[in-house]
Amino acid sequence: MTRKILEGIKVLDLTNVLSGPFATLHLALLGADVVKVENPKDGDLARKLGIVPDLNRKLMGTSFLAQNCNKRSITLNTKSPEGKDLFKRLAKDADVVVENFRPGVMDRLGIGYSVLKELNPKLVYCAISGFGQTGPDAFKPAYDQIIQGLSGEMAINGDERLSPLRAGFPVCDTVGGLNAAFAVMAALFHRERSGEGQFIDVALLDSIMPLMGWVAANLLIGNSQPVVMGNDNFTAAPSGTFRTADGFINIAANKQEQWEAVCDVLEVGELKIDPRFQERDTRKRNRKELTPLLEARLTQRPTAHWVEALNARDVPSGEILGLEAALRQPQIQHRGVLQKTRAEGVGEFEVFALTALFDKTPGNVEAPPPALGQHNAEVYAGLGLGEAEREALKSKGVI
Repeated sequence: MTRKILEGIKVLDLTNVLSGPFATLHLALLGADVVKVENPKDGDLARKLGIVPDLNRKLMGTSFLAQNCNKRSITLNTKSPEGKDLFKRLAKDADVVVENFRPGVMDRLGIGYSVLKELNPKLVYCAISGFGQTGPDAFKPAYDQIIQGLSGEMAINGDERLSPLRAGFPVCDTVGGLNAAFAVMAALFHRERSGEGQFIDVALLDSIMPLMGWVAANLLIGNSQPVVMGNDNFTAAPSGTFRTADGFINIAANKQEQWEAVCDVLEVGELKIDPRFQERDTRKRNRKELTPLLEARLTQRPTAHWVEALNARDVPSGEILGLEAALRQPQIQHRGVLQKTRAEGVGEFEVFALTALFDKTPGNVEAPPPALGQHNAEVYAGLGLGEAEREALKSKGVI
Protein backbone atom coordinates (compact mmCIF):
# COMPACT_ATOMS: atom_id res chain seq x y z
CA MET A 1 0.00 0.00 0.00
CA THR A 2 1.45 3.36 -1.02
CA ARG A 3 1.81 6.08 1.56
CA LYS A 4 0.78 9.65 0.77
CA ILE A 5 3.42 12.36 1.13
CA LEU A 6 1.21 14.41 3.48
CA GLU A 7 -0.55 11.52 5.17
CA GLY A 8 -1.29 12.49 8.75
CA ILE A 9 -1.07 16.24 8.09
CA LYS A 10 -4.20 18.12 9.18
CA VAL A 11 -5.03 21.36 7.36
CA LEU A 12 -7.68 23.86 8.40
CA ASP A 13 -8.75 25.64 5.23
CA LEU A 14 -10.61 28.93 5.72
CA THR A 15 -10.10 30.05 2.13
CA ASN A 16 -12.60 31.12 -0.49
CA VAL A 17 -12.95 31.27 -4.28
CA LEU A 18 -9.63 30.43 -6.00
CA SER A 19 -6.14 31.23 -4.70
CA GLY A 20 -6.56 29.57 -1.31
CA PRO A 21 -8.68 26.61 -2.43
CA PHE A 22 -6.19 25.95 -5.25
CA ALA A 23 -3.38 25.85 -2.68
CA THR A 24 -5.20 23.49 -0.35
CA LEU A 25 -6.35 21.31 -3.26
CA HIS A 26 -2.72 20.43 -3.92
CA LEU A 27 -2.19 19.64 -0.24
CA ALA A 28 -5.28 17.42 -0.33
CA LEU A 29 -4.14 15.63 -3.49
CA LEU A 30 -0.85 14.92 -1.72
CA GLY A 31 -2.75 13.19 1.07
CA ALA A 32 -3.33 15.89 3.69
CA ASP A 33 -6.60 15.85 5.64
CA VAL A 34 -7.95 19.21 4.51
CA VAL A 35 -10.92 20.38 6.56
CA LYS A 36 -12.68 23.23 4.80
CA VAL A 37 -14.10 25.62 7.41
CA GLU A 38 -17.06 27.47 5.85
CA ASN A 39 -19.66 29.94 7.03
CA PRO A 40 -22.94 28.18 7.92
CA LYS A 41 -25.10 30.27 5.59
CA ASP A 42 -23.72 29.52 2.13
CA GLY A 43 -20.07 28.57 2.51
CA ASP A 44 -17.31 29.32 0.02
CA LEU A 45 -18.47 31.94 -2.51
CA ALA A 46 -17.26 29.63 -5.30
CA ARG A 47 -20.19 27.35 -4.45
CA LYS A 48 -22.39 29.92 -6.22
CA LEU A 49 -20.01 30.58 -9.12
CA GLY A 50 -20.23 28.67 -12.36
CA ILE A 51 -21.93 28.29 -15.69
CA VAL A 52 -24.69 25.90 -14.47
CA PRO A 53 -27.38 27.80 -12.50
CA ASP A 54 -28.87 24.62 -11.01
CA LEU A 55 -25.52 23.67 -9.48
CA ASN A 56 -25.07 27.20 -8.13
CA ARG A 57 -28.42 26.89 -6.36
CA LYS A 58 -27.26 23.59 -4.87
CA LEU A 59 -24.09 25.34 -3.63
CA MET A 60 -22.04 23.06 -5.86
CA GLY A 61 -21.08 25.50 -8.63
CA THR A 62 -18.57 24.42 -11.25
CA SER A 63 -15.98 26.85 -9.86
CA PHE A 64 -16.22 25.07 -6.51
CA LEU A 65 -16.17 21.59 -8.03
CA ALA A 66 -12.98 22.41 -9.91
CA GLN A 67 -10.74 22.74 -6.85
CA ASN A 68 -12.16 21.11 -3.78
CA CYS A 69 -11.76 17.36 -4.23
CA ASN A 70 -10.34 15.28 -1.38
CA LYS A 71 -11.48 17.84 1.22
CA ARG A 72 -13.93 17.63 4.10
CA SER A 73 -16.36 20.46 4.86
CA ILE A 74 -17.58 21.78 8.17
CA THR A 75 -19.58 24.90 8.90
CA LEU A 76 -18.52 27.32 11.61
CA ASN A 77 -19.43 30.90 12.47
CA THR A 78 -16.05 32.17 13.63
CA LYS A 79 -17.61 35.51 14.61
CA SER A 80 -19.50 33.91 17.48
CA PRO A 81 -17.83 33.21 20.85
CA GLU A 82 -18.64 29.51 20.55
CA GLY A 83 -17.28 29.46 17.01
CA LYS A 84 -14.00 31.04 18.06
CA ASP A 85 -13.64 28.49 20.84
CA LEU A 86 -14.32 25.59 18.48
CA PHE A 87 -11.81 26.86 15.97
CA LYS A 88 -9.14 27.16 18.63
CA ARG A 89 -9.84 23.59 19.67
CA LEU A 90 -9.49 22.46 16.07
CA ALA A 91 -6.25 24.41 15.68
CA LYS A 92 -4.64 22.88 18.77
CA ASP A 93 -3.74 19.70 16.89
CA ALA A 94 -3.71 21.08 13.34
CA ASP A 95 -0.53 21.18 11.32
CA VAL A 96 -1.52 23.94 8.91
CA VAL A 97 -3.98 26.83 8.74
CA VAL A 98 -4.56 28.53 5.39
CA GLU A 99 -6.68 31.67 4.98
CA ASN A 100 -7.08 34.31 2.28
CA PHE A 101 -8.84 37.13 4.11
CA ARG A 102 -7.66 40.70 4.02
CA PRO A 103 -4.82 41.43 6.45
CA GLY A 104 -5.98 41.77 10.03
CA VAL A 105 -9.32 39.97 9.70
CA MET A 106 -8.24 36.88 11.62
CA ASP A 107 -6.60 39.01 14.31
CA ARG A 108 -9.79 41.01 14.79
CA LEU A 109 -11.70 37.74 15.15
CA GLY A 110 -9.26 36.75 17.88
CA ILE A 111 -8.03 33.65 16.03
CA GLY A 112 -5.01 35.04 14.18
CA TYR A 113 -1.53 33.57 14.23
CA SER A 114 -0.46 35.41 17.38
CA VAL A 115 -3.21 33.58 19.29
CA LEU A 116 -2.96 30.21 17.57
CA LYS A 117 0.81 29.87 17.90
CA GLU A 118 0.46 30.07 21.67
CA LEU A 119 -1.93 27.13 21.54
CA ASN A 120 0.13 25.25 18.94
CA PRO A 121 3.78 26.35 18.48
CA LYS A 122 4.27 23.83 15.65
CA LEU A 123 1.49 25.36 13.54
CA VAL A 124 2.29 26.44 9.99
CA TYR A 125 0.01 29.40 9.24
CA CYS A 126 -0.27 30.64 5.64
CA ALA A 127 -2.04 33.94 4.89
CA ILE A 128 -2.77 34.64 1.22
CA SER A 129 -3.79 38.15 0.16
CA GLY A 130 -3.65 40.42 -2.83
CA PHE A 131 -0.75 42.58 -1.67
CA GLY A 132 0.65 40.89 1.42
CA GLN A 133 0.29 41.65 5.11
CA THR A 134 2.36 44.86 5.05
CA GLY A 135 3.08 47.79 2.77
CA PRO A 136 1.22 50.81 1.38
CA ASP A 137 -1.31 48.68 -0.55
CA ALA A 138 -1.78 45.89 2.00
CA PHE A 139 -5.39 46.75 2.83
CA LYS A 140 -6.63 47.41 -0.70
CA PRO A 141 -9.20 44.99 -2.14
CA ALA A 142 -7.88 42.77 -4.90
CA TYR A 143 -9.21 40.36 -7.51
CA ASP A 144 -7.19 38.54 -10.14
CA GLN A 145 -7.78 41.14 -12.85
CA ILE A 146 -6.63 43.97 -10.57
CA ILE A 147 -3.40 42.10 -9.88
CA GLN A 148 -2.93 41.33 -13.59
CA GLY A 149 -3.05 45.04 -14.30
CA LEU A 150 -0.81 46.13 -11.43
CA SER A 151 1.79 43.46 -12.15
CA GLY A 152 2.52 44.70 -15.68
CA GLU A 153 1.31 41.34 -17.06
CA MET A 154 -1.57 42.90 -19.00
CA ALA A 155 0.70 45.56 -20.46
CA ILE A 156 2.97 43.00 -22.13
CA ASN A 157 0.10 40.98 -23.63
CA GLY A 158 -1.59 41.57 -26.97
CA ASP A 159 -0.23 43.51 -29.90
CA GLU A 160 -0.39 47.04 -31.27
CA ARG A 161 -4.11 46.57 -31.99
CA LEU A 162 -5.12 45.10 -28.63
CA SER A 163 -3.18 46.01 -25.53
CA PRO A 164 -3.47 45.92 -22.54
CA LEU A 165 -4.88 42.38 -22.60
CA ARG A 166 -5.69 40.11 -19.68
CA ALA A 167 -4.81 36.43 -19.66
CA GLY A 168 -7.77 34.21 -20.50
CA PHE A 169 -7.83 32.58 -17.07
CA PRO A 170 -7.17 33.89 -13.53
CA VAL A 171 -3.41 33.42 -13.72
CA CYS A 172 -2.55 35.54 -10.66
CA ASP A 173 -4.95 33.73 -8.35
CA THR A 174 -3.74 30.37 -9.63
CA VAL A 175 -0.04 31.18 -9.36
CA GLY A 176 -0.61 32.64 -5.89
CA GLY A 177 -2.21 29.35 -4.86
CA LEU A 178 0.71 27.34 -6.20
CA ASN A 179 3.14 29.64 -4.41
CA ALA A 180 1.24 29.13 -1.17
CA ALA A 181 1.21 25.33 -1.54
CA PHE A 182 4.97 25.39 -2.25
CA ALA A 183 5.56 27.59 0.80
CA VAL A 184 3.50 25.34 3.09
CA MET A 185 5.43 22.28 1.94
CA ALA A 186 8.72 24.10 2.58
CA ALA A 187 7.57 25.17 6.05
CA LEU A 188 6.55 21.60 6.89
CA PHE A 189 10.00 20.43 5.80
CA HIS A 190 11.59 23.06 8.04
CA ARG A 191 9.38 21.90 10.91
CA GLU A 192 10.58 18.33 10.42
CA ARG A 193 14.13 19.50 11.04
CA SER A 194 13.52 22.17 13.68
CA GLY A 195 10.22 21.31 15.35
CA GLU A 196 8.96 24.87 14.92
CA GLY A 197 6.03 26.27 12.98
CA GLN A 198 5.94 29.67 11.36
CA PHE A 199 3.86 32.37 9.66
CA ILE A 200 3.85 32.55 5.84
CA ASP A 201 2.82 35.76 4.06
CA VAL A 202 1.91 35.14 0.39
CA ALA A 203 0.86 38.02 -1.87
CA LEU A 204 -0.71 37.50 -5.30
CA LEU A 205 1.17 40.52 -6.64
CA ASP A 206 4.51 39.16 -5.44
CA SER A 207 3.71 35.69 -6.77
CA ILE A 208 3.10 36.69 -10.39
CA MET A 209 6.08 39.02 -10.79
CA PRO A 210 8.86 36.39 -11.06
CA LEU A 211 6.95 34.63 -13.85
CA MET A 212 7.92 37.57 -16.06
CA GLY A 213 11.59 37.03 -15.27
CA TRP A 214 12.91 37.09 -18.84
CA VAL A 215 10.91 40.17 -19.78
CA ALA A 216 11.85 41.91 -16.54
CA ALA A 217 15.52 40.99 -17.00
CA ASN A 218 15.57 42.71 -20.38
CA LEU A 219 14.44 45.88 -18.62
CA LEU A 220 16.35 45.58 -15.35
CA ILE A 221 19.62 44.42 -16.89
CA GLY A 222 19.39 45.34 -20.57
CA ASN A 223 17.45 48.60 -20.06
CA SER A 224 15.07 47.52 -22.84
CA GLN A 225 11.38 48.30 -22.48
CA PRO A 226 9.03 45.44 -23.46
CA VAL A 227 7.30 45.66 -26.83
CA VAL A 228 3.91 44.01 -27.32
CA MET A 229 4.37 41.36 -30.00
CA GLY A 230 1.15 39.38 -29.96
CA ASN A 231 1.88 35.73 -30.73
CA ASP A 232 5.53 36.33 -31.64
CA ASN A 233 8.26 35.23 -29.24
CA PHE A 234 10.72 38.03 -28.51
CA THR A 235 13.61 35.61 -27.95
CA ALA A 236 13.88 34.29 -31.52
CA ALA A 237 12.55 34.33 -35.09
CA PRO A 238 10.79 32.53 -36.58
CA SER A 239 9.12 31.78 -33.27
CA GLY A 240 5.42 32.39 -32.97
CA THR A 241 2.14 31.71 -34.74
CA PHE A 242 1.86 31.38 -38.52
CA ARG A 243 -0.97 30.84 -40.97
CA THR A 244 -1.39 27.50 -42.73
CA ALA A 245 -3.84 26.22 -45.36
CA ASP A 246 -6.43 25.33 -42.72
CA GLY A 247 -5.61 27.48 -39.71
CA PHE A 248 -2.52 28.25 -37.66
CA ILE A 249 0.66 26.59 -36.43
CA ASN A 250 3.07 27.40 -33.62
CA ILE A 251 6.72 27.21 -34.65
CA ALA A 252 9.59 27.82 -32.23
CA ALA A 253 12.85 27.79 -34.19
CA ASN A 254 14.98 29.12 -31.35
CA LYS A 255 18.31 27.66 -32.50
CA GLN A 256 20.23 28.41 -35.67
CA GLU A 257 20.03 24.79 -36.82
CA GLN A 258 16.27 24.84 -36.27
CA TRP A 259 15.96 27.94 -38.43
CA GLU A 260 17.91 26.23 -41.19
CA ALA A 261 15.72 23.13 -40.85
CA VAL A 262 12.61 25.31 -41.29
CA CYS A 263 14.07 26.61 -44.55
CA ASP A 264 14.74 23.07 -45.71
CA VAL A 265 11.28 21.74 -44.82
CA LEU A 266 9.53 24.73 -46.44
CA GLU A 267 11.92 24.52 -49.43
CA VAL A 268 13.04 28.11 -49.09
CA GLY A 269 16.75 27.47 -48.84
CA GLU A 270 17.54 30.87 -50.31
CA LEU A 271 16.41 32.49 -47.05
CA LYS A 272 19.33 30.87 -45.22
CA ILE A 273 21.76 33.10 -47.11
CA ASP A 274 19.57 36.19 -47.24
CA PRO A 275 21.48 38.84 -45.22
CA ARG A 276 18.23 39.92 -43.54
CA PHE A 277 17.77 36.47 -41.99
CA GLN A 278 21.16 34.79 -41.72
CA GLU A 279 21.91 35.66 -38.12
CA ARG A 280 19.63 35.33 -35.08
CA ASP A 281 19.43 38.96 -33.94
CA THR A 282 19.12 40.17 -37.54
CA ARG A 283 16.21 37.78 -38.10
CA LYS A 284 14.51 39.14 -34.98
CA ARG A 285 14.80 42.70 -36.29
CA ASN A 286 13.39 41.65 -39.67
CA ARG A 287 10.66 39.28 -38.51
CA LYS A 288 7.95 41.34 -40.19
CA GLU A 289 9.64 40.76 -43.54
CA LEU A 290 10.28 37.08 -42.76
CA THR A 291 6.80 36.02 -41.68
CA PRO A 292 5.00 36.59 -45.01
CA LEU A 293 7.76 34.74 -46.87
CA LEU A 294 7.26 31.71 -44.64
CA GLU A 295 3.47 31.93 -44.72
CA ALA A 296 3.55 31.93 -48.53
CA ARG A 297 4.75 28.33 -48.23
CA LEU A 298 2.89 27.34 -45.05
CA THR A 299 -0.50 28.26 -46.51
CA GLN A 300 -0.01 25.67 -49.26
CA ARG A 301 -0.45 22.73 -46.87
CA PRO A 302 -2.57 22.00 -43.77
CA THR A 303 -1.29 22.39 -40.23
CA ALA A 304 -0.99 18.65 -39.58
CA HIS A 305 1.41 18.24 -42.51
CA TRP A 306 3.73 20.95 -41.28
CA VAL A 307 3.63 19.80 -37.65
CA GLU A 308 4.76 16.33 -38.65
CA ALA A 309 7.40 17.54 -41.09
CA LEU A 310 8.91 20.13 -38.75
CA ASN A 311 8.90 17.91 -35.66
CA ALA A 312 10.64 15.23 -37.71
CA ARG A 313 13.49 17.71 -38.12
CA ASP A 314 13.51 18.56 -34.37
CA VAL A 315 11.85 21.93 -34.90
CA PRO A 316 9.29 22.38 -32.06
CA SER A 317 5.90 22.93 -33.65
CA GLY A 318 2.29 22.22 -32.83
CA GLU A 319 -1.35 22.85 -33.55
CA ILE A 320 -3.27 25.56 -31.72
CA LEU A 321 -6.05 23.63 -30.07
CA GLY A 322 -9.35 24.77 -28.69
CA LEU A 323 -9.92 23.96 -25.04
CA GLU A 324 -12.03 20.86 -25.66
CA ALA A 325 -9.51 19.41 -28.11
CA ALA A 326 -6.70 20.25 -25.69
CA LEU A 327 -8.41 18.42 -22.83
CA ARG A 328 -9.06 15.36 -25.02
CA GLN A 329 -5.68 15.06 -26.70
CA PRO A 330 -4.07 11.64 -26.29
CA GLN A 331 -1.05 12.93 -24.35
CA ILE A 332 -3.26 14.49 -21.66
CA GLN A 333 -5.27 11.27 -21.43
CA HIS A 334 -2.11 9.20 -21.19
CA ARG A 335 -0.76 11.32 -18.35
CA GLY A 336 -3.99 11.09 -16.33
CA VAL A 337 -4.30 14.86 -16.02
CA LEU A 338 -8.08 14.51 -15.70
CA GLN A 339 -9.80 12.06 -13.38
CA LYS A 340 -13.45 11.22 -12.93
CA THR A 341 -15.36 11.62 -9.70
CA ARG A 342 -19.02 11.66 -8.68
CA ALA A 343 -20.92 13.86 -6.25
CA GLU A 344 -24.49 13.58 -5.04
CA GLY A 345 -26.75 15.97 -6.93
CA VAL A 346 -24.09 16.55 -9.55
CA GLY A 347 -23.39 13.15 -11.09
CA GLU A 348 -20.14 12.12 -12.67
CA PHE A 349 -17.72 14.80 -13.82
CA GLU A 350 -14.03 15.29 -14.51
CA VAL A 351 -11.53 17.33 -12.52
CA PHE A 352 -7.81 17.96 -12.72
CA ALA A 353 -5.63 15.56 -10.78
CA LEU A 354 -2.16 16.07 -9.35
CA THR A 355 0.08 16.80 -12.32
CA ALA A 356 3.37 15.89 -10.64
CA LEU A 357 3.67 12.13 -11.01
CA PHE A 358 5.38 10.50 -8.01
CA ASP A 359 6.46 6.91 -8.47
CA LYS A 360 6.42 6.06 -4.74
CA THR A 361 3.83 8.46 -3.29
CA PRO A 362 1.27 9.19 -6.00
CA GLY A 363 -1.59 11.58 -5.45
CA ASN A 364 -5.08 10.91 -6.80
CA VAL A 365 -8.61 12.26 -6.71
CA GLU A 366 -10.16 10.00 -4.09
CA ALA A 367 -13.19 11.98 -2.90
CA PRO A 368 -15.49 14.48 -4.62
CA PRO A 369 -15.84 18.08 -3.45
CA PRO A 370 -17.93 18.04 -0.27
CA ALA A 371 -21.41 19.37 0.26
CA LEU A 372 -21.57 22.32 2.65
CA GLY A 373 -21.12 21.01 6.20
CA GLN A 374 -21.07 17.40 5.01
CA HIS A 375 -18.52 16.40 7.64
CA ASN A 376 -19.82 18.33 10.63
CA ALA A 377 -20.78 15.22 12.56
CA GLU A 378 -17.49 13.37 12.21
CA VAL A 379 -15.21 16.39 12.72
CA TYR A 380 -17.07 17.80 15.72
CA ALA A 381 -17.46 14.33 17.18
CA GLY A 382 -13.68 14.25 17.13
CA LEU A 383 -13.76 17.22 19.51
CA GLY A 384 -16.09 15.31 21.82
CA LEU A 385 -19.32 17.05 20.80
CA GLY A 386 -22.33 14.77 20.96
CA GLU A 387 -25.39 15.00 18.76
CA ALA A 388 -27.32 17.11 21.26
CA GLU A 389 -24.48 19.61 21.54
CA ARG A 390 -24.20 19.82 17.76
CA GLU A 391 -27.91 20.42 17.40
CA ALA A 392 -27.76 23.18 20.03
CA LEU A 393 -24.90 24.87 18.18
CA LYS A 394 -26.77 24.51 14.90
CA SER A 395 -29.88 26.14 16.34
CA LYS A 396 -27.76 29.13 17.42
CA GLY A 397 -26.19 29.46 13.96
CA VAL A 398 -22.72 28.52 15.19
CA ILE A 399 -22.46 25.50 12.89
